[in-house]
Amino acid sequence: MHDTLGQWCERWLGSAISEVLFETGSLSAVTGLRLADGREVVVKVRRCAPRLNAAHLVQRHVRQRGYPAPEPLVPPVPVGAADCASAEQLVGGGAIGGRGRGDAERSAEALAWLLRITPARADVGDLSPAPPWVAWDHAGPGLWPAPDGRPEGLNTVAGPGWLDDAGLRARERLGRYRAPRVIGHGDWHADNVRWSGIKLLVVHDWDSVVYQPEAVVAGVAAAIFPASDACWQPATITESEEFLDAYLRARSGPWAQDDIQAFWAATVWTRAFDAKEESAGGPVMSLSQAEALDRLARAGA
Repeated sequence: MHDTLGQWCERWLGSAISEVLFETGSLSAVTGLRLADGREVVVKVRRCAPRLNAAHLVQRHVRQRGYPAPEPLVPPVPVGAADCASAEQLVGGGAIGGRGRGDAERSAEALAWLLRITPARADVGDLSPAPPWVAWDHAGPGLWPAPDGRPEGLNTVAGPGWLDDAGLRARERLGRYRAPRVIGHGDWHADNVRWSGIKLLVVHDWDSVVYQPEAVVAGVAAAIFPASDACWQPATITESEEFLDAYLRARSGPWAQDDIQAFWAATVWTRAFDAKEESAGGPVMSLSQAEALDRLARAGA
């Protein structure tokens, strides 16, 4: 693999590899590299998909407008039979956000800033399909969209019944929601949003940008943003409330009740999807039945 990567870097970045700094990734093979010319870059290899080209253009657009996204260096180009590779500037360091009121406020403000400057879909192209944890509106059969890396799908996984019911009710509530769509970040996970003190240092994982209503983008973020003791943990209802309040202040305009209910329905969908994946191989940790019912009540579902 390193030989192939070295050839790719020489062709597309104009320099050989001097040192491999790290290797990580789940849905993508992500490699941090120091090149012979001294640059430090990240190369991502994953299955080709048209949405990756649009995501690259979104990343480039927001960076040009001052948002702290890594500088894109090479757009997704084919490597091998079915994969694509791209490169961006390596931005290391930073800390993940905590879970205090100030952390919720800073995270919400960072998301609101992003949504003020993302491009129109017509300027970048198609971002479908959304990642499955955001894809409440998927066109596939059954309740659950096909998860990455699980070809048999989640609809073959039995129960728990309350979890399937929560996913269904959230999906039906979002299906009744009508609002303009925007481009936003679909994986506002603590690992992807890094801080230098109280200043936003960098946002990673631009492959996960989505085209969804603003309330859905914010709701998904509010369900997954916090961390504790340097480890991600799902947001409590209070933390999601704090995120919502801060987001509405940062966007400088109120939402109608319909928007707020869609926000809460989106928190249920994304956490229910994660919990359904967990149920296929072990205990459910991402959502409890009691919390699902509370969030669904706030969603009017």
